[in-house]
Amino acid sequence: MSSTEQHEESSSDRLPFESVFDTVLSGWTFDRRVADGVCGPADSGAVRLIWLKNIGRDGVIAKPDPAADDWRNDAPERLHLRAGDILLSSVISGRPKAALVQEADLPAVAVRSLFVLRPAKPLSAEHARLILAFLRSDTVGALAAGFAFQQHLRLSQLKALELPNEDQALSAALDDLAAAGQRLGEMAAEAGALAESVFDKSTSPEEARQRIIATGRLTRLRSVAAAQLGDPGFIVRTRYPYPIALRWRNVEVEKSADGQADAQAKEYAAVLKAAETLLGYSALLTTALAHEAGITSNAIKTFKRKIATGAGGPGFGDWQRILQQIGTAAGMSDLPPEHPLHDLAALLADDEAEAACRSLGTKRNSRAHGREYLPAVSAAKLNEAHDGLRFLLDRARFLADLQLLDVTNVVWDPHEQSDTITFRRLMGDHPVVPTENLRHAGPGRIASSLYLAGGDQGLHPLSPFLTCEKCEDCATLSLFHADKEQGVLLQTSLDHGHFYQYQADEQALRAVGLR
Repeated sequence: MSSTEQHEESSSDRLPFESVFDTVLSGWTFDRRVADGVCGPADSGAVRLIWLKNIGRDGVIAKPDPAADDWRNDAPERLHLRAGDILLSSVISGRPKAALVQEADLPAVAVRSLFVLRPAKPLSAEHARLILAFLRSDTVGALAAGFAFQQHLRLSQLKALELPNEDQALSAALDDLAAAGQRLGEMAAEAGALAESVFDKSTSPEEARQRIIATGRLTRLRSVAAAQLGDPGFIVRTRYPYPIALRWRNVEVEKSADGQADAQAKEYAAVLKAAETLLGYSALLTTALAHEAGITSNAIKTFKRKIATGAGGPGFGDWQRILQQIGTAAGMSDLPPEHPLHDLAALLADDEAEAACRSLGTKRNSRAHGREYLPAVSAAKLNEAHDGLRFLLDRARFLADLQLLDVTNVVWDPHEQSDTITFRRLMGDHPVVPTENLRHAGPGRIASSLYLAGGDQGLHPLSPFLTCEKCEDCATLSLFHADKEQGVLLQTSLDHGHFYQYQADEQALRAVGLR
């Protein structure tokens, strides 16, 4: 491989520093003893001085404070900041500080311990966010040298850096994280403001107590909800895809029935069903996504043959092998890094996950084939199964970000060249959820069917590998997959296990090799 080819390969997600920033200025160094340029914020030509202390760790430049800030009218014009400039600390203690200059921060000039990075062309908000995150990283901080509490970053080191290229998925993830942090900060500020105002409108402790209880109720409820998200079980029950969330709720229900004679056996059975549903759902997602991407594996081919020509349908071992093999399948390396198949491939990708899966599979098969007496299930065996399930559920937390959407109606707007989609978000342990709408501008048209909304911002079709319809037995909205028993084509529900002769479109099965 030539050096040019190596550079092109290495720079696909990185950019030379000087291709992004064509001007780097050092902060203004001036003599503070000279008072001739000192002025007030309202004086003609006044410019605010931004010091390192004015930049927060979160990358926010403190709002101007006429009383506390320094203002001068003798700062060189060439050092005046512009909206879109990035400020970076040249003196580093811990991680570097970096901030994007906004119009609201002007007029201003950076001083002393700051570099001013001026883009060669305006940066998109997404790209600026990535660059700021990189500049605040340990990677940049490690370049500084000097004493432990005051290390300096040299301009030559800065210009030798390669910066991250634009990455829509990573930018969206950072944006979501920043929005979450902002919401939590607003909640904390609201609680603090309420506490400080305790006696603003009342003089007696009783009146103050009643007012704080009433006005602080929403803040307390938000806090309780946020605290629940620290409980892994709550996260599974409320944020995981419906079939998995429902099976987990069944586990918790059986666990709470402690004291009944067969409670332990019922909980054990619920744990094994939940584990099989987790693997089955994940494997069916994998198969649907792999089909869309033109990828296959021996395990996927075996699954398809079982449905198309076999006497029996897939089981725990088939789901396990699909998940284990997809990571090394031809074509996986060509997928973008944000494609959901990469997360699914990582689910069983190490020895610990494989051991947990194998242990649960052995227990499931022993129970299914009558090789253990359920009323006599030991506490140790139950705990072992429970631990294995919790371990796999924790590894599958990415499923909370892969939204399961049941599209019920699509309206095409020829003027906007986009679809308005009506859908149900099948996340959490209940199938009855409100309908929502979104606009989809492609690529490709959307049909009334089941989709996966991935971190790559795409809508991935899941039908006919997974379908959503009312169960003929219980009339509950359920997720079904094609199955086989004694050569008869069936559809089996992932969430409650009901099955009957296949009612959906067999032609769709033929199109994907399942018939």
